[in-house]
Amino acid sequence: MTDASGAPQRVRVTADPDWYAPAGIALGIRVGDLVFTSGQGPIDEHGTTVGKGDFEAQARQALANLALVLKNAGSGLDQVVKATVFVTDIARHQEDFARLRAEYFVPHTFAESFVQVASLADPDWLIEIEAVAVAG
Repeated sequence: MTDASGAPQRVRVTADPDWYAPAGIALGIRVGDLVFTSGQGPIDEHGTTVGKGDFEAQARQALANLALVLKNAGSGLDQVVKATVFVTDIARHQEDFARLRAEYFVPHTFAESFVQVASLADPDWLIEIEAVAVAG
């Protein structure tokens, strides 16, 4: 996948429906054999927040969104090389996410940043996850 100059082509990763299209944001971008995802939050395919106040429900939705975006780009959670996880309360949710990480990311052989933030794109969100993965 290269353009006329031989540079890697950028391909927008979508879903049907594409829950970030109304905001003008790509769910992800594939460049050659790398996939860069936008932060995936706890929203359903219509952009509605799932599990208000329930960290595990929100984390599972964000992980399901991440898995779908990666799949649509020709990759998967098992191909993640770098993840950044944003949470609003690291002390409260670090162990919960560690358990979910072990469940969703097999094998767990990637770099990760786990970051507390004051707020996310929606004030009801407790978590958002972005990743870089290999595809192809």
